[in-house]
Amino acid sequence: MTDLPSTGAPGPPRPTTTAQSLGEHTQLPRNLIKPAPPHVPTPPQLTRSPTLYATRHATSDTESDAPSDYGRTADAGDNTLDVIVIGAGQAGLALAWHLAHQGRRFLVLDAAPELGHTWRNRWDSLRLFSPAQYDSLPGMAFPAAADTYPTKDHVADYLAAYAARFELPVLLGTAVTRLEQQQGRFAVHTTQGVLHARQVVVATGPFQRPVVPTMAGELASGVVQLHSAEYRNPNQIPRGPVVVVGAGNSGLQIAAELAGDHEVTLAVGSTALALPQRLLGRDLFWWLTKLKLLAKTADSRLAKRMQAGGDLVIGSSLKAVRRRGVSIRPRVTGTTRDGMLFADGHREAPTTVIWATGFRSDYSWIQVPGLLADGQVVHQRGVTGVPGLYFLGLTWQHTRGSALLGFVEHDAAWLAAFMHPNASRSSHDTPAQALDRLALR
Repeated sequence: MTDLPSTGAPGPPRPTTTAQSLGEHTQLPRNLIKPAPPHVPTPPQLTRSPTLYATRHATSDTESDAPSDYGRTADAGDNTLDVIVIGAGQAGLALAWHLAHQGRRFLVLDAAPELGHTWRNRWDSLRLFSPAQYDSLPGMAFPAAADTYPTKDHVADYLAAYAARFELPVLLGTAVTRLEQQQGRFAVHTTQGVLHARQVVVATGPFQRPVVPTMAGELASGVVQLHSAEYRNPNQIPRGPVVVVGAGNSGLQIAAELAGDHEVTLAVGSTALALPQRLLGRDLFWWLTKLKLLAKTADSRLAKRMQAGGDLVIGSSLKAVRRRGVSIRPRVTGTTRDGMLFADGHREAPTTVIWATGFRSDYSWIQVPGLLADGQVVHQRGVTGVPGLYFLGLTWQHTRGSALLGFVEHDAAWLAAFMHPNASRSSHDTPAQALDRLALR
């Protein structure tokens, strides 16, 4: 049920190149998009011209719904941004919509060369589990009929159209290499230069680094190995037996797809709760929203039980893939140059192994003390103990829908309100005190 990571970016006309200093290392032209509102800083003119969504769509006929009072209160002489959002996927774009309507002076950064890049690079047959009517970001409905299931490319196209419509200032091709605090503000070191902001939101999503077990290194060099993030379609898989390791949504779908022309074994380490796509004539998401299960907060008793059960499997099952001819085995216990060993004593000699073993977070680039515990972000509803530093789009950040395309807007709206400089809280509040003061727990 997990939405996949994605990238994002912004909208129309041609930027001018009036140079303005934005920090000691970076020169920025002032305009990103017409009509050059004060809240929109533009990219560094450094070693190369960055990929700007606004520039690429300069002649687009896309309708613009950008607020007419963008940045009305911004101080154009101040080179420190109000907010930098790191990550232009669904979470980053949803927040950007709110920041734009607040008139904040902000910029969204993304390492990808295009909006929706991560979506476009998943396997070809991938579709969302959530029907189109549950896939919208704030202000713009997903352009597909109700009870249809968008493809990965439809999602990427939607993110591009969304950013264009609202003229969101996104700088693509700009990886953030280090984040640190300097003199009461944040220094965001990027491959384009250094930017500074009073607030930073990390919206890179929970799935950043593919996880492959160390046992993979014991397989013979002739065995083709892919992580599920690298899988595209059956044509890239050579002839011969295939072992898919991992029986989550990705593993089940890939195993079923390959079973048409390959001998496939699926290694099941743990069995997740599997639910059909439709129940009693209604889509599963109709029931999840009707029963308010996606709105249960992470600290509720039911939510804790849901988290303990792991990620839901939707529309697939072990029974279904077995019917397609997939051999089901228990977890892999070891690998040798001769093959793979399973917990039931079975041995398999595959020509290809697909590791559907998930992803992990990587925050090694964040050099801010007191943020992480055991590699995980310490936060309350995305608010960290570091004043001005926030997260958005994490799994179970507040509810089960926090990392899902059509549901992240609720967290984005809340966080934008919390971050606003006019929010009624003391600068000395701890995150817990601030949440209590705003009565927004």
